[in-house]
Amino acid sequence: MVFKVSLVSTSPIDGQKPGTSGLRKKVKVFKQPNYLENFVQATFNALTPEKVKGATLVVSGDGRYYSKDAVQIIIKMAAANGVRRVWVGKNTLLSTPAVSAVIRERSGADGSKATGAFILTASHNPGGPTEDFGIKYNMENGGPAPESITDKIYENTKTIKEYPIADLPNVDISSVGVTSFEGPEGKFDVEVFDSADDYVKLMKSIFDFESIRKLLSSPKFTFCYDALHGVAGAYAHRIFVEELGAQESALLNCIPKEDFGGGHPDPNLTYAKELVARMGLGKSDTGVEPPEFGAAADGDADRNMILGKRFFVTPSDSVAIIAANAIGAIPYFSSGLKGVARSMPTSAALDVVAKSLNLKFFEVPTGWKFFGNLMDAGMCSVCGEESFGTGSDHIREKDGIWAVLAWMSILAHKNKENLDGNTKLVTVEDIVRQHWATYGRHYYTRYDYENVDAGKAKDLMEHLIKLQSSIPEVNKIVKGIRSDVANVSSADEFEYKDPVDGSISKHQGIRYLFEDGSRLVFRLSGTGSEGATIRLYIEQYERDASKTGRESHEALSPLVELALKLSKMEEFTGRSAPTVIT
Repeated sequence: MVFKVSLVSTSPIDGQKPGTSGLRKKVKVFKQPNYLENFVQATFNALTPEKVKGATLVVSGDGRYYSKDAVQIIIKMAAANGVRRVWVGKNTLLSTPAVSAVIRERSGADGSKATGAFILTASHNPGGPTEDFGIKYNMENGGPAPESITDKIYENTKTIKEYPIADLPNVDISSVGVTSFEGPEGKFDVEVFDSADDYVKLMKSIFDFESIRKLLSSPKFTFCYDALHGVAGAYAHRIFVEELGAQESALLNCIPKEDFGGGHPDPNLTYAKELVARMGLGKSDTGVEPPEFGAAADGDADRNMILGKRFFVTPSDSVAIIAANAIGAIPYFSSGLKGVARSMPTSAALDVVAKSLNLKFFEVPTGWKFFGNLMDAGMCSVCGEESFGTGSDHIREKDGIWAVLAWMSILAHKNKENLDGNTKLVTVEDIVRQHWATYGRHYYTRYDYENVDAGKAKDLMEHLIKLQSSIPEVNKIVKGIRSDVANVSSADEFEYKDPVDGSISKHQGIRYLFEDGSRLVFRLSGTGSEGATIRLYIEQYERDASKTGRESHEALSPLVELALKLSKMEEFTGRSAPTVIT
């Protein structure tokens, strides 16, 4: 039986359009009557009929609080809308990259293929009854819904009058198997499947697991992986321990929890405290020798942080180093790279590699959909963004575990002759410093000001745009703040014309570009559930190999002071310090 539920409320999105990262709000907001249902039905209505009627959909996520309730609601609504079958990862667990892989790679027993997915995640935001929940829709290519779809979803939420929901019992999602019902449109199946199988199979087709296994078996090499109690834990034991032979003790916080153990599942130096301390980067010396290699994931396992012994690898350097070494170290790329791409705020380290290797290069706005367009057109193999997101064209999402395996592959390749005897290992730090010696160093930092009053954040951005009207006036201000900083050569709001579909994306961040190659970038981020987040990016390029060993904070200090005073950050936000520095 199908019930029609009338809606009397207005749009659940509260004026916030769901972007490619979806809709994110506090759990209490999602628990409001018909709130989740409105969004789900608005999504069904935004899709073409063949993507719904008789279709196969994936419904899973990072396992955060409210996921189990949400999955049951979506299953019943899917049945009422004529969906033929729903695939659910065991215990609702599927990482965002694994969802993309399942859409692209998995076939049902009857040959069925998924046409899309509801992913239940708020990414790197905290989870729990008082924290965040989120939902987004991915398309048949495994990538986030484009703006043409998310705009329709938003408009639908404002006009929708009712939604159908089937009167079905809850499905047991704790064990693998198929549950069949007689739905309103005929047979309706819910298949619960192993969360890791399809993803592990894909990773084994990309990387040389035997060479990584040899690296991990060497007594010289030690390793630590921190899932921050996110969904990456559902893959860590299977890949690192069962497939690659790592010790159980190498896994840290790898049991997925609805509240991420009370932590903030964001893999950076601020929130991955336990890993940072273990890798020798904490404020106090533990007296224990750190592992050679460490890595962390966020809540839905699409982001990553790479660490060496007492050494942090910036995400901008990480994607550049992966691109520079991919052909020799990763079998998937042995025939060459189609091209590389980075988000605009990411440092220009990848640009230098692309130029040196004569690769196609693209600078895109923040948002994985822009990479996806390039990949679908066969124009890009490796891409990344400074917000700890790295990936390739094997799927259409960033992929945290893929990045870790890429680094393990590079380490295995560099050390294939060093695992026996007394030869010293080539370390993570060695690889990064050699990269700087070859390509130059991009000193880089990001300041995040989270949960800033949205009006004040907008005022700050308008102030920066107004300043751009006169570069000579800007340079007077610059010299008044720091006489040792180069002149501004140009300033703009970044705009991107997609080379694939010709679409134009405006207002993608405010840039101040300096004569010596330095950059200041200011951007509002929409990934939080409350207020606004101002992100400030500061970068300076140093080609002189004798000057690439300075401490980052020392090299960037003049530009940091300039950025804060030029933007009047404290005056507009009331903040004397950022929430997070990376």
